[in-house]
Formats: sequence, structure tokens, C-alpha cells
Amino acid sequence: MNITESIQYIGVDDRELDLFEGQYDVPNGMAYNSYIIKDEKIAVFDTVDENFREQWASNLETALDGRTPDYLIVQHMEPDHSANIIYFAEKYPNAQIAASKQAFVMMKQFFGTDFADRQIVVGDGSALELGTHTLKFIAAPMVHWPEVIMTYDETDKALFSADAFGKFGARDTDEDWACEARRYYFGIVGKYGMQVQSVLKKVSALEIERILPLHGPLLTENLPYYIGLYNTWSSYGVESDGVVIAYTSVYGHTKTAVELLSAKLAENGCPKVTVTDLARDDMAEAVEDAFRYGKLVLATTTYNMDIFPFMREFIEHLTERNYQNRKIAIIENGSWAPNAAKVIKGMFDGSNGLDFVDTITIRSAMTDENKAQIDALAKTLA
Repeated sequence: MNITESIQYIGVDDRELDLFEGQYDVPNGMAYNSYIIKDEKIAVFDTVDENFREQWASNLETALDGRTPDYLIVQHMEPDHSANIIYFAEKYPNAQIAASKQAFVMMKQFFGTDFADRQIVVGDGSALELGTHTLKFIAAPMVHWPEVIMTYDETDKALFSADAFGKFGARDTDEDWACEARRYYFGIVGKYGMQVQSVLKKVSALEIERILPLHGPLLTENLPYYIGLYNTWSSYGVESDGVVIAYTSVYGHTKTAVELLSAKLAENGCPKVTVTDLARDDMAEAVEDAFRYGKLVLATTTYNMDIFPFMREFIEHLTERNYQNRKIAIIENGSWAPNAAKVIKGMFDGSNGLDFVDTITIRSAMTDENKAQIDALAKTLA
């Protein structure tokens, strides 16, 4: 597929994958993107997952149209992008490999060689001339691996953004970009907001007309929208007004309280209420929603003087990704020794900018007093 007169897409769509990185449900598959710039010299950008070697190799040969590549640009060493480096190196023995210093260390780990006689080590400010195209390299450590680089093509004003601006789903999937890009971001990149902010500052001075990520669709229109979302996500800002209620319930009493709160929020005009059963619903979706909205209610039982395991897992996902700048309310349930609220607050001890607005304690089943407390909480949150 031609992107510009010089840039072509040579990636593949994976429609067979069920879990990305062994944990993220991908009902619409996954795209492994790869690109080629044809100029006086030819540069190939990244490879694809090893299961799609033949298809990628065929795409590459078709794009080369009888020519031979001069460079392989390795932006990211995760195997879904790097698995075919060794194939490329053997197929095109005269091609050089451009990557960060740490990427070559990882190549040695993955392949037993760091291609010492073919290395071009690049970093911030490094440039590579292809003819009419000049490639400028941008170090992007921990977005989301330490060796990552991005590449800016000055001629076509294209930012090859590695895993940044990627999303779940094959490229031809007809779905809202933000939903699956958000789930992808907070699941995979979200811990590294500070590093993403650093890269966004680096690229802010560039004139960018297209963003070419390693996953998902190529972004060629309305770029301020995508960049704006990335800025909000990586600065842990609130994207949408609403309340997320994440709960666990053993015998249904906590669930009843959650259903009452959800109804009361709606009555009070809350613009969006999302309710998640952490034992049954997709955990990555729950994490995505918690970062999207500014208010979170955690409702759970005391369990072995701790909290229910799915709630603990959920909070661990949040704190691992630097959850911050949000309002939190707690509904705890305990028949003889309620302890959930204490445990939850303790788990957030290292988090910044959290405002615990209320705690409601239920002993087994709701009382009229609890119902009044939930009514008051709904007014506060709405």
C-alpha cells in the first residue's frame, strides 16, 4: 500500500491471535506494521511477528520491485516487531542495521549476534540520508522498552512512532480508534507517562503530517486529536466526565449496593456511569475506564481480613500504572470485621493526587442508614 510516493506499507494483520502479550483480549486481532522508504537508498522499518514471516517477506519483495534494501531501521525489539531481523540480515547480507545501542544488546540476547560489522548506532539527533529523504532519530526510552527509538522523515513529514499511538485490532477493523487505543495505552504504556510526556515535547517542534505506528491504523488526518489524547493520558489527566464503579460481590449484597448507587447517580444527572464486575468483566477494560474518568468507586467485601482477590488485582494494575489525580469513594462490606477500606487506602499509599471522598461500611446487608449514605454519595459524585 502506498502511503506517499516514497513510503509504502508492508505490514500484516493477525486475525488468529486471541491474547496479545498473553493477557489482552483482542477479538479483532492485531496489526504488525512495517514500512519501507524507497529513495536513492532504501530503508525498511521494523519486521513483524515470526508467524507472519512469509507474508511479510512477500510484501517486502513486492515493494522492493527487484531492488535491494540498504538499511533496516529497528525501532523496538519486542518480538512482534523484531522476530525477523535475523531473516532479513541473512536475506540481505549487505544491508546495514540502524538501532539504538541497547537494541543491539538485545539482538545479541535474542539472536546470538549483535551484527557488529553492520551496526549503525543511532540516538537523539542522529540522522541518516537516503537521498532526498533525511531520517532524524528520536530516543524514546521506556515508551515502553528502554531501547526504543522513533524516526522522523523530514521529506514526507512522517513520524514513525514505534509502539506509541498504537491500538489493538487489525488495521481493517471498523471500530472507534480511541477505545482500543486507550485500552492498549493504559495496559501497555501507561506506567511510563513521564517518558511519554518527554517524547511528546521532543516531537512538538516537528511538522508532522502523518503518524505511522507499529500497531493499528496509520494516522493521517486530525492529528491534534490523537496527540491531544496522548497528552491527556500520559499526564494522567481526566479525559471524560463520569464515574466508574468497580466491584466484587460474593453473595450479592455488595452488588445490590452498587446497583442502587448507579441508579442514584443517574437520577442526579451524572453524565456517565460505568459499572464493572471485576470477577467477570475484562480487567483491561476496567483499568482503561478508571483512567478515562475522574471518579472511581471501589466496592468490595472484606476477605480473609484483606480484600477480594479480583479487587486486589485491579488496584495493583492501577498503582503499577501510576494511578493519580482522581476522586475515590469506597463501599466496604464485612459481616463481623470490615477491613476493606483500610486495605484499599493502604494500597494507594504511594499514589499522588488521590482524594478519598467517602467510605460507606455495610455489615452483611444494606440498612436504611446505608441507603441514605449511598444517596448522599451519589449527590457528591454527580
